[in-house]
Amino acid sequence: MSRGTITLPEIGSQAEALSAAWEQLKMQQNWVRDYMANGEYDEVVFIGSGSSYYQAKVMATTFRQWLGRSAIALPSSDIFLFRDQSVARGRKVLLVGVSRSGESSEVILALNSVEELSNWSTCGITCYESSRLGLMTECLISPLGKEQSTVMTKSFSSMTYMMQAAIAQAAGGNYAEQMEKVLELQGDIVNSGRDFAESLVAANDFIKYIYLGMGAYYGLSQEVGLKLKEMSYVWTESYGTLEFRHGPKSVVEPGTLVCLLVSEQARAYELKVAEEMKAYGAFILLVTTAGGEDTAFADSVFEIGAASLSDEARTVLYLPLLQYLGFYTAMKRGVDPDHPRNLTQVVTI
Repeated sequence: MSRGTITLPEIGSQAEALSAAWEQLKMQQNWVRDYMANGEYDEVVFIGSGSSYYQAKVMATTFRQWLGRSAIALPSSDIFLFRDQSVARGRKVLLVGVSRSGESSEVILALNSVEELSNWSTCGITCYESSRLGLMTECLISPLGKEQSTVMTKSFSSMTYMMQAAIAQAAGGNYAEQMEKVLELQGDIVNSGRDFAESLVAANDFIKYIYLGMGAYYGLSQEVGLKLKEMSYVWTESYGTLEFRHGPKSVVEPGTLVCLLVSEQARAYELKVAEEMKAYGAFILLVTTAGGEDTAFADSVFEIGAASLSDEARTVLYLPLLQYLGFYTAMKRGVDPDHPRNLTQVVTI
């Protein structure tokens, strides 16, 4: 079997997966009303494992910013093993399980662990309506997020987008309009990201990979670093952008790729960090709304546009390029991204 024949088209079809999620959300307005728009909860806790945990981080950040209410993201295991250390006792809590397959043992154990607690309610998001998660609690369903590959790509994009769209509808204002704009842009971003990533990988041989992001892009930086690690077996690290300066920057040397997911909210500060890493010999890749005089120092700049949108709304636009970067790095190294060693689609305990 040829390498990459499953993963490549799945990355390439994520615009369609987002559109399907948007249409599905129209049929799940009761879910939006009962959970995202329901102000009776003191805390909303998004949980997941692996990539789904990084999704949860993006979701919680978006929830806090757009709704102005308390929300956190935790690994699923923190709820069933360390619940009282993780969430203050006595609060009215909504627990939101995030799982592509809906079969992750840790998510199921977490939801089961709060079943008898009167102050906890549950819901979720998955790609499989008949999964254990889909059957045990009310879930948003990303209908085209289903994947054959082990590594999450379009499922991550579509589930993240769908939850953000649900939060946007609960928040009101122009947030839903922003999410509609993302649909218009995603197809072109997928196509341009593929060509950009293929050329970047062909032209360079990196020995270290560092991903940096802040706000909603911190969880995203962890996810795209994981994509590269899963697909190609190269070591990657991810940090909050300014935090990287406090010790971790010691690993930077020639041959290091530093990829910065540039926000508009903290753009000036973030670019100062990237410029410093450039001085240490790193190859700087910036993913940003637009290049300019302030990005001229970078070795490579990928523009996604959409500067009129909020940082949170643009989140999934950052993904195609960096998923393709993992894919083409794997192909260059002779690794099959469809079947990563030691990994399975569903992790069970």
